[in-house]
Amino acid sequence: MNIRKIEVVDLPQVLDLILELAEFEKGLHEVTNSLNQMEKDFEAKLFDCIVAELDEKIVGMSLYYFRYSTWKGKRFYLEDLIVTKSYQGSGIGKALFDYSIQIARDENCSGMTWQVLDWNTPAIDFYKKYQVSFDGQWVNVGLEF
Repeated sequence: MNIRKIEVVDLPQVLDLILELAEFEKGLHEVTNSLNQMEKDFEAKLFDCIVAELDEKIVGMSLYYFRYSTWKGKRFYLEDLIVTKSYQGSGIGKALFDYSIQIARDENCSGMTWQVLDWNTPAIDFYKKYQVSFDGQWVNVGLEF
């Protein structure tokens, strides 16, 4: 397995993983992002991504960006950690997550934040192995344009 940062040519496979996750989360109909938009946003450095590659095929990814907290300073925001279904449980998610933690540390972030659906027990159990804290006080809020 090879873990590396993506290049623009990897975006079609990254988008396929995103769509796979959206289907698993029963939200495929909500995906409005496109390959064209991702290419523009990647070139504008709005996000970065590392991938796990086996036999030249991307089987997992960690898509992230940096945000700023008025209380904590620079934070690593993990938008999505995805391993294609046929490779889940093989250690790829752990390798990607560990690599993501290292990027956050190398970038002098004060920590990492992300979200997980409350019904996604396998993901919750995975994160618990890292002794993370779950915050039940904050409510997700959004405004669509």
